[in-house]
Amino acid sequence: MFKRFSKKNANDQFEWETRSTYDSLGRTVVEFVVEIFKVVVISLAIIIPIRYFLIQPFYVKGASMEPSFHDHEYLIINEISYRFNEPQRGDIVVFRFPQNPRQYFIKRIIGLPGEKVKIKEGQVYIYNEENPNGILLDEEIYLFNDIETPNLGKPDWIVGQDEYFVLGDNREASMDSRQFGPVPRRLIVGKAWVRGWPFDKITVFENPDYNL
Repeated sequence: MFKRFSKKNANDQFEWETRSTYDSLGRTVVEFVVEIFKVVVISLAIIIPIRYFLIQPFYVKGASMEPSFHDHEYLIINEISYRFNEPQRGDIVVFRFPQNPRQYFIKRIIGLPGEKVKIKEGQVYIYNEENPNGILLDEEIYLFNDIETPNLGKPDWIVGQDEYFVLGDNREASMDSRQFGPVPRRLIVGKAWVRGWPFDKITVFENPDYNL
């Protein structure tokens, strides 16, 4: 005995399969959107703390840190280390410009809190408890061989507590503590950690060994 298959039954079957296909497609789209949302949320949860509390990129502008850094180089700044340790002599630091905190400068720490920095005959001398009579700071490792450090009319600087005396490596083309004085600790953002661009100059930075 054969069951008659009507046109109405065929249409109902087609409509049911179509709805099923659309329902399945809709669930797939929703699941995809939910997965994308999860990825975005997790990524932000990881990236935001790293960006604002651990490291951040810095774009070098100008020639004040040559030959160590050049215009248009990209650096990664380590922000977390100064949450546990104090800045050290030789650290290359990014800080807010004392006269305009919206601007960021990059310089090298030369004088530490409580020290006296003297610039004489193009050379930098450090006076502290270990060297009360002063000692010439050996900077050959990062300065051009023939470069001198002009004192710009003020040879002596007393570095206060929670302050740091900073200089650019390109001493004749740098606006630094010789003009605006020592930098308060609270304005220091972090220290240069890695040069990320250009690729052929990728570098992890280490502090120089001084003769102090």
